[in-house]
Amino acid sequence: MNYEALRHFADSWGLLFMALLWLGFALWAFRPGAKSMHDDAANMIFDDPEKGDKNDV
Repeated sequence: MNYEALRHFADSWGLLFMALLWLGFALWAFRPGAKSMHDDAANMIFDDPEKGDKNDV
């Protein structure tokens, strides 16, 4: 494969693949079932491991 063929692939199918991948990640991150995971991650810094929270180390 030469440079021109790789460039053509990247400009067409590569761009489409990257756009679909980005859309899939965005939809996955903002799905309704992920709210509890995001809330847990946001409040993780406030957990006190000495009080026996669920995130004991």
